[in-house]
Amino acid sequence: MTKILIIEDDPSLLNNLADILTLENYQVITASDGQQGIEAAITHQPDLILCDVMMPAMDGFGVVKCLREQPDTSHIPFIFLTAKADRLDQREGMTAGADDYLTKPFRPQEVLTAVQVRLARHNTLTQPYRDEQQRSKTLEQQLRENTDLAKIKANLLTKLSEDLREPLGNVNLALHMLGHAQTEADRDRYLNILKQEYTREMRLLQDVANLQAMVTPENIKVLRQFNLLLDKV
Repeated sequence: MTKILIIEDDPSLLNNLADILTLENYQVITASDGQQGIEAAITHQPDLILCDVMMPAMDGFGVVKCLREQPDTSHIPFIFLTAKADRLDQREGMTAGADDYLTKPFRPQEVLTAVQVRLARHNTLTQPYRDEQQRSKTLEQQLRENTDLAKIKANLLTKLSEDLREPLGNVNLALHMLGHAQTEADRDRYLNILKQEYTREMRLLQDVANLQAMVTPENIKVLRQFNLLLDKV
């Protein structure tokens, strides 16, 4: 839900504006003076701010100047509410950082139109930034997945390398014993060991090929769990 902050010291006008915007399904946050408004803007990060110009303690010019100096609030669209239509005052507000003016008294539709237009313009201006953020998130996700895949592959290769050494060691031992066999029965036994270890070695090599085919980004979640199991072995 789009959040709109209203900063207005007139309770009646504040409530009227809140009602108008709430009926249009905006989430409304209110503040009755400039300092409260600044605190609310920093805390709630609204999508748009409506702010009275003439307020005690801190006027609207002070509010917009302060918010424009804050990195987290500098981008928020800002509309002044004023009973003064003087162009010099409007120019001062624009120079301070306001995006638009609404002159009191105003009709509900004027408020809604100004809000909709300003939100739409802000969305258009910030869309390239949001697109770039999304691309960055996608690249970060791909990088994490590639890093995970590299770790999983390394873990698999380490585990398989250990598994492959055992049958090779048995083959080497059987060859040595075959060379020193004294009877036909001994030679047959060592040949049988060689055949068994050869079969086991070929099966392990096939497992390597199958696992390599499984190590893909699509299987990353399953592979993470498998990798955790390997770490525990």
